[in-house]
Amino acid sequence: MKKLSETALSAQHRLRRIEGRHNPLVKQLRQAFSRAELTEAGDCAIEGLRILEEAIRSGLRFSAVFFRESSQDRAERLLPQIGAQVETLLLPDKLFDSLVPSESPQGVAALVRLKEFSLDDVVETERLQVGPIVVLTGLQDPGNLGTILRSSEAFGSAGVVLGEGTVSPFNSKVIRASAGSVFRLPVIHGHAKSASAKVEEVSEKLRAKSVRLIATSSHKGTPLDQADLKNAVAIFFGNEGAGLSREVMSKMDEVIVIPHTAQVESLNAGVAASIVLYEAARQRK
Repeated sequence: MKKLSETALSAQHRLRRIEGRHNPLVKQLRQAFSRAELTEAGDCAIEGLRILEEAIRSGLRFSAVFFRESSQDRAERLLPQIGAQVETLLLPDKLFDSLVPSESPQGVAALVRLKEFSLDDVVETERLQVGPIVVLTGLQDPGNLGTILRSSEAFGSAGVVLGEGTVSPFNSKVIRASAGSVFRLPVIHGHAKSASAKVEEVSEKLRAKSVRLIATSSHKGTPLDQADLKNAVAIFFGNEGAGLSREVMSKMDEVIVIPHTAQVESLNAGVAASIVLYEAARQRK
């Protein structure tokens, strides 16, 4: 009981109470959540007890942690795992709730620095031996992206490249759906270029490494169980409704399809990617 009391006292001592909306860190958190992008300092906004614990487990650097006044017990659990130099703020419930996108806030949020990767990191020979590269173009649903990131880590993807028109990986729904995988998996953000230019750039680097380019289709192609996914491959997934553009398809070495009954027009993008990634992992074993 004494130990718990000391922990609570230590956590309370670290918390700095903030009342106003114009505090610089409060403004950074609000903007990062509302715009689904990094702050000027390069921090990403995250929320929820489990997500913060995943960030700690993943070794991310924290810039600031925000606690809801009525959820101070979260501080007792989290602060012993967070460096003493990290800003820790206590906010009134109403102010905290106005900052985070969740409809049922868990009382804790943070600004963290995600790990940075380049395309060169992903196409290293060692990474290509891990599993397939996933390339996404025009994927717009945050739940689908989060699911694909989670499955990519679970089934050993070398990394995920986000092309033009794909939802931001800093979207809070993406982070939540990824269950922390976005903190650990090499994720390459799309540049401000046209989708075709991005695909061309990616394709050239992949071909230079003797990586086969494989497109996914909902209608025709090599049945998944007959496709060779054992060696270095990059698998392209497109928009939930339109799929991959003709221009992108023209650059592919092969098109694969997941066989399913005729009554189902197509599979959910997150589900389809998970099935393909599982098959790739199965073949490699």
